[in-house]
Amino acid sequence: MTASLAAAAVPAAAVVDRRPPVVTAQGLGWASPEAFWEERVQRAAHPLAYPALRSARDRPVVRVPRIGVVVSDAELAREVLLDLDHFSKVGPGAPSDLWTPVLGPSVLLNMEGAEHAALRRALGPLFSPRAVRELVAADGDRGAGVLPELTRRLAAGETVDLAAAVGAQAGAVICGMVGLPPTDDAVRSSMTAAQTITGMVRLHRHGLTRSQVAQARTVLEQLTAPARAAYRAGDPATVPGRMRDLGLSEREAMGAVGAFVLTGTETIQSFVPRLVAIAHDTGWTTRLLADDAQLRRRAVEEGLRVTVPTPAMLRSVRADTSVGGVPVTAGDRVVIATVNCCRAGGGFDPDRPIEPAVRHLWFGAGPHFCLGMPLAMAQVDVVLDALAAAASDGRVPVVGRRRAARGVLVPAYSSLELGLRGADGAASLVPAPAWTGEAS
Repeated sequence: MTASLAAAAVPAAAVVDRRPPVVTAQGLGWASPEAFWEERVQRAAHPLAYPALRSARDRPVVRVPRIGVVVSDAELAREVLLDLDHFSKVGPGAPSDLWTPVLGPSVLLNMEGAEHAALRRALGPLFSPRAVRELVAADGDRGAGVLPELTRRLAAGETVDLAAAVGAQAGAVICGMVGLPPTDDAVRSSMTAAQTITGMVRLHRHGLTRSQVAQARTVLEQLTAPARAAYRAGDPATVPGRMRDLGLSEREAMGAVGAFVLTGTETIQSFVPRLVAIAHDTGWTTRLLADDAQLRRRAVEEGLRVTVPTPAMLRSVRADTSVGGVPVTAGDRVVIATVNCCRAGGGFDPDRPIEPAVRHLWFGAGPHFCLGMPLAMAQVDVVLDALAAAASDGRVPVVGRRRAARGVLVPAYSSLELGLRGADGAASLVPAPAWTGEAS
C-alpha cells in the first residue's frame, strides 16, 4: 500500500507562518509542557469521566456517584485484578455490559474461568514473536507503505502528521487481522469502522444504548465480512484462516477478530504520537530513537505509565467483600482508575525505576493480562524505527502544531505535526497537508 501526502512539500524558507502564537504550558500555570498536553488530551477524550476519576486520586478507594467504586492505589488495583472469586469481567457494570451485545458472548473481554483460559491458549500462537513481526511488517515490506514513506518524507525535510501516519499503519494491521489486502481504501474504511464503534463508549455509561448496539453490530458485520470469508476459505496466510487451523469455531474467530480490532487499534494510534510528543517536551527524543534497545524499552515503558493506554478497567463484584477497607456488595461496579494508579509516580522520567505494583498495570494483571501486548509493542517499535531511520544523519524530530482528539475511547492526538531539526537548530516545520492515503 502507498500512503502519501497529497500536496508537495514547500521549502521552509518560502513559508510565512501566519498562524496564531502557541499558548505555552508555563503561561497557563502548568509545570511542564508534558503535563499540560497530557491533561488536554485526557480531557478532550473524556470531559466528564476523566475529571471525576482524577478527583478521587488522593484516596485509595472511594465511591463516586454514577461511576462506581473507584480504586486509585496500584497495589489494591492489582489485588482486585487477581481476585477472581470476588471480581469479574462478567456482570453488572463490567466489560460484558459494553461488549457482549456487540461482539457476542465469547471474546475474551467478557469471559472467565476455564472457557476463557482455553480460548486464550488457542489464540496464543497468533501473538508469537514471529507472528506479530509478520503482521506489522506486511505493509512496509513492499517498500511503498506508510512507514517507509514516513521516513522518506521526514528525511527530505518535509513535515508530516504523525497521528495520521500511525493511524494509517494501524489500519494496515486491521486489514491483516480481517484478511484484507492493505489497500488505501481498505485502510481508511477499516479505521473509520473501528472508530465508529469505539467512539460510542463513555466511561460514565455502563453500556451502549439500543440504537448504538444496532449501529455497532452493522458496522462490525461490514468490518469482519472479509474475515468470515477468509475463515471459511481456511487460507493459513490470513489471521482468520490460522484461527480455523488452531481449532477456533467461526463464532469464536469472528468475536476474537472484532475484539482485537476494537480494543487494539486506538491504543496504538493513541500511544505513539503521545510518546513522541512527551519525548519532545522532556528532551528525550534523541535517547528514545538512539540505537540502544534497553534505553528505548525504558522510555517506552515509562511512556506507557504516563499515558496509560487503558485509563480505567471495569470489574463487577461477584460476592460481598471489601476493597481497601471499603465494603462492596455483589453487583457493585468497581472502576480501577489505572490513570491514577500509574500517574501517581510523577512525570515522565525513564531514569526512575517503576514501582513493582505499577509495572505493566496498564495491560492488566493475572489471567486477563493483555494477550495482544506483543503486537502492540511490535507496532510501537516499527514506528520508532521509521523515525530513527529518518534522523540517522543527526537531525532530531521536533513537534510542531498538535490537536487533541475528541469523541474517542482512548485519549489521543487527532493531529501532531513532526519535522526534523538540523544540527544548527533550524527546524523544517512547514504546514502539513492531510494524509490522504492516495497512491504516489
